[in-house]
Amino acid sequence: MKSVVSALLIAMAATPLAAAPVFPLKTSADNRLLVDQNDTPFLMIGDAPQAMVGNLSVAQAKFFMDNRAQYGINALWVNLLCDSYTACNADGTTFDGIAPFTTPGDLSTPNPTYFARAEKMLQAAAARDMVVLLDPIETGGWLSVLQSNGPVKARKYGEFLGKRFKDQPNIIWMSGNDFQTWRNSSDNDLVRAVMRGIAAADPNHIQTIELDYYVSASLDDKALRPLLGLDAVYTYRPTYAEELAEYKRASYRPTFLVEANYEFEHNGGTDGGTTQNLRRQEYWTALSGTTGQLYGSAYSWRLQGDWQDNLDTVGILQLSYVKQLFESRAWYNLVPDYLHQVLIKGYGKFSKSDPIPDDTYATAARTADGNLVMAYLPSPRTVTIDMTQLAGTATVHWFDPTNASFGDVGSFPNSGTQRFTPPGNNAAGDGDWVLVIETQ
Repeated sequence: MKSVVSALLIAMAATPLAAAPVFPLKTSADNRLLVDQNDTPFLMIGDAPQAMVGNLSVAQAKFFMDNRAQYGINALWVNLLCDSYTACNADGTTFDGIAPFTTPGDLSTPNPTYFARAEKMLQAAAARDMVVLLDPIETGGWLSVLQSNGPVKARKYGEFLGKRFKDQPNIIWMSGNDFQTWRNSSDNDLVRAVMRGIAAADPNHIQTIELDYYVSASLDDKALRPLLGLDAVYTYRPTYAEELAEYKRASYRPTFLVEANYEFEHNGGTDGGTTQNLRRQEYWTALSGTTGQLYGSAYSWRLQGDWQDNLDTVGILQLSYVKQLFESRAWYNLVPDYLHQVLIKGYGKFSKSDPIPDDTYATAARTADGNLVMAYLPSPRTVTIDMTQLAGTATVHWFDPTNASFGDVGSFPNSGTQRFTPPGNNAAGDGDWVLVIETQ
C-alpha cells in the first residue's frame, strides 16, 4: 500500500486545514445541514468501525482513529453493544471478557467497567475532532434483548445512557441497524422507548436511526419523527434516488448516507464494493443535497483478524479526495439539479433500483448565487450545461476522482450553452469524472 500512502501525503499537502468543529453538532436553522455550535457547516466524512467497543482495546481504538484522521475522517459509527451479529463475541462481552451488564441480558444492570471503556474511546475520538454516531443498542443482534426486557427497562436503559454520556460533546445518538422489523409496532416501540429515555436525560445531542435494507430513510418511521434531528439514508441501490427523495420531503431533516455498499463486500447481489462503485455512491451522495456520508469496508467495520494490515486501501484514499474537493468549496450552498436546469443534456436515466455497476446517471448541483456548478459523470459522455445559470465568466475543470488531479478546460462566458466531454479515461482507467465550473 505504499502507493496509497504516498498519494495520501500529496493530497494532505494540497488540502488546507479546516477549523476544528465545536461539538456537539446540531441541525442548521434551515434544517438542511449539520452545523457545530458556531453554526459552521459540518461535512460528515466517516467510517463505520461498528465493532470497536467489543473488539479493540483503547490503545487499538486510538491507532484506528489516528489512521483514519490521516484521511480526513471526522465521523465514526460505533455500536455501544456488540455481539456476533456485528462481529463480536456472541455473549456480548469484549475481546478480553468484560460484559456490558452484570446480569447477562438485563438492561437494568449496566457494568460500570464496560461503559467506562466505551467512554475512553469517545474521549479519544473527541481529541481527534471526530463525532461518534453511537448506537445505544443495535437492533441486528440485540432486538431480542429489548424484547425480553420490555419497554420500561428499555426506557430506563436510555435514561442511564443519556445521563452517563450527556456531557460527552462528540456524540450523535444513532439507533437501529438492519432494523428490518421497525414496521412492527411492538418492536418499534421498544426502540422508541430507548430513544425517549435518552432524550429525557440528554438534551445536548441529536438522534437518528438506521432502518432496514435494501432502501430506507429514518423519516420513513412516522412514530420516531418527533425524536429525529438527522435523517439517515440506507441503500444498496443508486444512492441519489433515496437521497433526492428525502431532500424533496415537505418536512425534512439534514440527510446523510449512513450505509451503502462497503469496500470488499458484495451486498445487494452485486459487486457494489469495487472502488469504481464506491466513487459512484460517494459523488452521487455529495451532489444530492446531503450533509455527508459514511464509508465502510469488510475490515474496518468488523475489526477482526488482519484489520490493521487493511486500513490503507484505495477506497479510503478516494474518500479523502471527496472531502478535499468539496470542503474547499461552498458545498453547503449546493442545491441538487434534479430538474435538469443546469445539466440539461447527457444526464442519462434516473433509476431507483438499478444495480450500482449498471447505473450511469449523472448528478449535478449549483449554488444559488451561481458561483459554482458541479456534476459527476459515472461514465464517458458529452454533457450540455446551461451557462446562463452561472453568475459570470466561469473557469471549467475536470477533476479526476481517482487521484485528485485537475485538468483545465478553459474559461467560458455565462451565456448560451456549452458542451463538455471528459478527456478519456481517468488515472485508474475508468470513465468517471467530476465537472467543476466556478466563476472567476
